[in-house]
Parts: sequence; structure tokens; C-alpha cells
Amino acid sequence: MNRKDISDENRERAVLIGLEFGRNRRWDVEDHLSELSQLAVTAGAEVVQTVLQKLHAPNPAFYIGRGKAEELVRLREAERVDLIIFDDDLTPAQVKNLQDLIGCRVIDRTELIMDIFAQHAKSREGKIQVELAQLQYMLPRLTRAWTHLSRQEGGIGTRGPGEQQLEVDRRRIREKIDRLTEKLKDIARERATQGKQRRRKEIPVIAIVGYTNAGKSTLMNALTRAGVLVEDKLFATLDPTTRTLSLPKGRKVLFTDTVGFIRKLPHHLIESFKATLEGVASADLLIHVIDISHEQVEEQIDVSCGVLKEIGAGEKSVIAAFNKIDLLGDDSRAKRYGRHFTSYVTISALRGDGVDNLLDAIETELSKLMTLCHLSIPQANAALISRIYEEGNVVSRRYEGNNVIVEAELPPGLAHEVESYVKEIEQSSDQAVE
Repeated sequence: MNRKDISDENRERAVLIGLEFGRNRRWDVEDHLSELSQLAVTAGAEVVQTVLQKLHAPNPAFYIGRGKAEELVRLREAERVDLIIFDDDLTPAQVKNLQDLIGCRVIDRTELIMDIFAQHAKSREGKIQVELAQLQYMLPRLTRAWTHLSRQEGGIGTRGPGEQQLEVDRRRIREKIDRLTEKLKDIARERATQGKQRRRKEIPVIAIVGYTNAGKSTLMNALTRAGVLVEDKLFATLDPTTRTLSLPKGRKVLFTDTVGFIRKLPHHLIESFKATLEGVASADLLIHVIDISHEQVEEQIDVSCGVLKEIGAGEKSVIAAFNKIDLLGDDSRAKRYGRHFTSYVTISALRGDGVDNLLDAIETELSKLMTLCHLSIPQANAALISRIYEEGNVVSRRYEGNNVIVEAELPPGLAHEVESYVKEIEQSSDQAVE
């Protein structure tokens, strides 16, 4: 049975746990727990209670205090709790101690996020990436109590002391990690080949990035009518979607909708999804979608920028698209945060407000990557003239004998190709025929 088809009465009843310690401020922890609640609901759980404790430091044995852990025993019985979810990563020993004491399953934020990714991955690549991340997370957490990976097998070779079986399980996981890693390398090579073909055609790629649930898929649909699933859930879409769009001046571009970022994004997932996220690092321009109405907008911006830096896209040209502006009374908040970006627009992706301004900003940013060329091309070379219109931005054209005199902004590769057709234009621009 698919998780998203689970009826309310069959949902796992979950309690969420957050810990305030060190420099963690209470309102930060509360906001993180609110997000954890959204994650739990997305995974198919019913949140019955949220627990927050303040300590000087996490308890080595239980993460929370022993007394608070014992309170969870009574809470589990009273509320028929199936699952305890911690907002921070737990050690294997802490998980075991808590499960032995409380009597129900205990997971942390990382395991919850990976479960959601596993549910939402649809493509072959996405499924491989999630499985790889889960195995990498699982490997150091194997214990003697680990259930054998091949439960259906039996007989010769499956019996023996626990330590021997543990080593067998570890070896099997390592072997599978190696196989999945090779598969992802093959997919990356295929993507690189496709990228070279695209580069030859000089079609710019624009990656839509940002915090999960900021409205990336809604914007993708508003721009390209891509039909991407839009839900008020975290990680509603996982596999990237790419669509072609002609900008107002006619230039074709590729828009790519990427997986959303989130605070405390598991390192295993970032590593596993690097093959997909390399598309962000190789994009010509990034559209950073920001939910300007969110109370923690500054932290969400910082998280997204941090992930971009980690995957090698921190120096990319970026347009900030402050989304959900319709939920605010004015744009003063957008102006305040817009100062941190070289270019920004305010939009409502749901209503379509400001999308035209975004397209204009995209053309402006792409033009900075272009070279202005004055060319004289034989009319017979229709294929080259067609490429100039398709891949560049034609400013003007006129005819001179059997040649077409073209003034156009061209991407670097094409500008290099047409060097032999460069012509000094002596006529004033008012003589040019559009």
C-alpha cells in the first residue's frame, strides 16, 4: 500500500522531540519543530504531540534527559504512540537506549527526510540516489541486533554467531553501495554527453532553486505549463523537470526545476544527489525562489545559499524571485532582503503576478553573458542565420546585396564560430530595418 494512500486511522501516531541547548534559541527550536511536523505529515504520520526540553548539552545515553525519556513511556501508553521523531541526529546507542526504554520505534530527522525522498523518487536515477543515501546512513549503524538483510534466505551460509553475520551484512551493504555508485557515474556520464550536445546548440540553462515549499514548482508551471505536481507539502516533487521556453525576444532557454533545499539536509542525500545537482552547478543562470512571506525567510535564504556553495554553484549569476508577495501588504520586506542580491523581482507564482518582470530580468542577465556582433552573412547560408535567431538575440538586420547584415547578441561559442563573418557597421542604427 502506498504511503500517500494511508487512511487517517492507519497513520502512524508520532511524537516530535526538540532540544534547546547551547546557542539554540527557543523560538528557533520551535520553528524547526514546526518544520519537522510538516515533514512527518508529508511522510504519512499523524503528529499527536510535540515535546521540547532545555538542557545544557545533549544526554550521551538518551539525547534528552533520563526523566524526560521516562515521561515518553507514559505518553506512549496514553496516546498510543507508534513513533518518536527527534529533530536532530541521534547516535546508534541513543536510538537503541530510547527504543528499549520507551518501547516503540525511534528515528531522527535524517531518517525521516530519507523516508520522504524514498516515497517521492519516481525516476530510475532518483530511486538509485535515495537507496544509496539510505545504505550510507545505515552502514555505521549496524549492530549485533541487526536483522539479516536477506530475511527470505535460510540454510547453509546464513547461520553463525552474530558478529559473523554482522560482517556479512556490512560486506553486502558495501558491495551494493559500490554498485549503486557506479550506476550513478554512468548516469552522470550520460548527462555530461547531453550537456555537450546542448552546449553545441548554445541553449542557456536556467535552474530554479530554493528552499523546499518556496514555490519552485508553481513558478515552473507558471513559466512553462510543465504540469509539475504542486502540493502544500515539503518535497512534493523530487525528480527534476526540464522544459523549453522562448523568452519575449524569441531566445530559447531550458528551465530546470530542482529538488528543494532544507535546513539540516542530510549529508548523505547531498552526496547522493550531486549527480542531479551538478545540473545546478553547470547552469548559466539560477532563479532563487524565496518565500518572502515566511517568518524564517532569512534562515531559509542562508540554508539555500549554503547548499549552493557546497555543490559548487555559489558564484553563479542569481536572480532572487521573492515569491508569495501577495500575502504581504507591501514589498518593503523584499526590498530589505533584495539588497543582498545583484538582481531581484517580486512575484506571485500562484497568481502569475510579476512573471513578465522575471522574464525581462532573465533576458537582462543572459545578455551580460553575450557578445554583441556585427555580421555580414550570405543569404544562402540560411542555416547559420536561423541559428543566430534561435540561439542569440537579434538587435537589427538589413540586406546589402546578397548578404544579410545582422547585429546580434550571441553566446560565446557561437560568437567564436562566426568570427569570419564579422563586419564593421558604418551605417547609423536608425537605418537598420527591424
